[in-house]
Formats: sequence, structure tokens, C-alpha cells
Amino acid sequence: MPNSINPVVETYSALLKSVRAAGLMRRRRTFYVTLFIVLLLALGAAGTGFVLLGRTWFQLLIAAVLGILFTQFAFLAHEAAHHQIFASGRVNDWSARIMGPLLVGMSYAMWVKKHTAHHQNPNTKGKDPDIHTGVIAFHEEGAATKHGVAAVFTRHQGTLLFPVILFLGFSLVLDSLKTLLGRRGVRYRYVEIGLLVLRFGALLTVLLMMLPWDMALAFVGVQMAVFGFYMGASFAPNHKGMPVLEAGSRVDFLTRQVVTSRNIRGGIFMDTLLGGLNRQVEHHLFPDMARPELRRSNELVRQACERNGIPFTETSLLQSYAAVVAYLNRVGLTAVDPFECPLVRQYR
Repeated sequence: MPNSINPVVETYSALLKSVRAAGLMRRRRTFYVTLFIVLLLALGAAGTGFVLLGRTWFQLLIAAVLGILFTQFAFLAHEAAHHQIFASGRVNDWSARIMGPLLVGMSYAMWVKKHTAHHQNPNTKGKDPDIHTGVIAFHEEGAATKHGVAAVFTRHQGTLLFPVILFLGFSLVLDSLKTLLGRRGVRYRYVEIGLLVLRFGALLTVLLMMLPWDMALAFVGVQMAVFGFYMGASFAPNHKGMPVLEAGSRVDFLTRQVVTSRNIRGGIFMDTLLGGLNRQVEHHLFPDMARPELRRSNELVRQACERNGIPFTETSLLQSYAAVVAYLNRVGLTAVDPFECPLVRQYR
């Protein structure tokens, strides 16, 4: 009886064995504990600077620093949710469940539900929530549903992407509240709600005690804008502008994860700046691999892709942004022109 196993499936199995044999699936607790301590020290320094500056608009610089630090904590929470940090799944889950609401300001339950679906079906229409049509349309079908002012916006959505992601932080908070206050069951719902109330309550109390209301409002706005921009600019290069798959497409795991992902060059600096998200191909193939090992697995993955003719994409950060903007603008051109005559459109 002929062997019916897909050779690419066998390749992934062999690749996974090679990765494990090379010790690349080991935990790197010292790295993560050190990084966490450094971030806590930076957070403490920002807090000290906040107190010393007093009532001045220079406090907006502290707000920007906090936006950066909260994004770095978000990277850590993301890695804990993927079980990249500790050997114990329970410890990983609780680390993410605490860090997410308390240090980042977003729900762990919301993130896990959304992100799990993304990893299972990256860039797949109707299955990947990251390409669900909202303010931005990520494929032609989504753009075609836009009308009126929304269609005008969509035609230039690539160019407008970076201004839009300034509001991503607010969107993540709203999505967190929808998840935690919704009717569907959420494990440890009240733990997350309590941590979010504590986090935002403490932040707003300190701001209103130390700053005039207008300065406090500006502080929150800058912090959330920097956080949203940094998060959006870190996640956007990973899949946007890469092939989009149909909902019913039958593609093996290795091919699906590689062809829909884009790596970003830049070495250890980029590993730190993007929290390991720059190694998106390796992260999708081995989602519980610790951040320092992603770089070391790169060559093994490249060799497997080369043997099977699977395109492996890696660019610079600026090249990735250019590709994302061009792709979104191209998708946006399929949006309906609100000023076009319907009769003309029908016979075009």
C-alpha cells in the first residue's frame, strides 16, 4: 500500500525532532526573570521621575516612557500565555493573567481567545480574527463591503494605518471589557476585573492627585497612544501583506505557518524591540519556544523550507512597513466609490 503521508508533514515532524534534539525547546527562566526585573526597575525609575518633575508638561515624556514599558510587559505576558517562560503551564497562565490586567491594562482571557484562533488559522478568511474587517479591511471581500465615508477611508487605509493604530490601546481596553463583562463564561473573570480596576484606579488617582485635570487627561492620552502605536507597529509586520488563505483551504501546518508569516531582520536589537515577534515564522512553528531560542532555530527552519520549496520571507522593518502600507492601499482600491453612479458600476 503506497505511503499517503504528505512529505511536508513528515518534514515538520523531523524538524520538530531536530529542534528538540538541539535543546531549543528548553526553558530560559534566567533570561525572563532578568528581563522582568529590568523592566520593573525601569518602571520604578519612571515613577521616580514622575514624582520629581511635579506639575509640568514634561510629564508627557514620562507618559510616553510608560507606553513603551507597558508594551514590553505585554510582550512578556504574550510569551507567558504561550508557555514560553516556565515549565509549568499553570504558572505561565497565572503570570499572564496577572501581568496582562495589572501591568498592561488588558484582559488575558480576551487575548488568549483571540490569539489562539489566530495561531490556528493565520491569515485565513473567516477564521483569523486578526484579519476580521473592522476599521481596516485586510482583504478584497472586506473592502467591498465598505460604503460612503468608510469606503473613502478604506481607499487610503494603508497610508492612514499608523495614525489609526494610535487608538489601538483604547480598542484593546474596550475589547477586554466586552469579554469580561459579556455573558459568555470567562475563567477567573472577577480576578481580571479586580486587577483592571486596581490598575486603572490607582493610575488615575495618582495622576489626579499630582497633576491638574487637563494635564492628567493629556498624560493618559499620550500613554495610551504610545502603547497602541508600539503594539500595532510590532504586530503589523508579522502577517499583513502576506498571502491570505480561503476559509476552506487545505494547507499543511508547515506551509500554512511559513507562507503567511514574515520575519524581520535586525538581530538581538530587533529581538528586544519587538519582543521576539520579529521571529514570526519560528514563533508560529514552535509557539512555546523561548524567545532566545527562536534565533537559533532559524537555520533549521530555512533548510526545511528550502528542501520543500516553501518561500521563507524575511525583510527589514522599514521594508515590512512599506509592504504593509502598499498592500492595504491595494486592497482598499476594491472598496466601492460612494460618488460613483450605481448604474455605471453595474455595467463596468
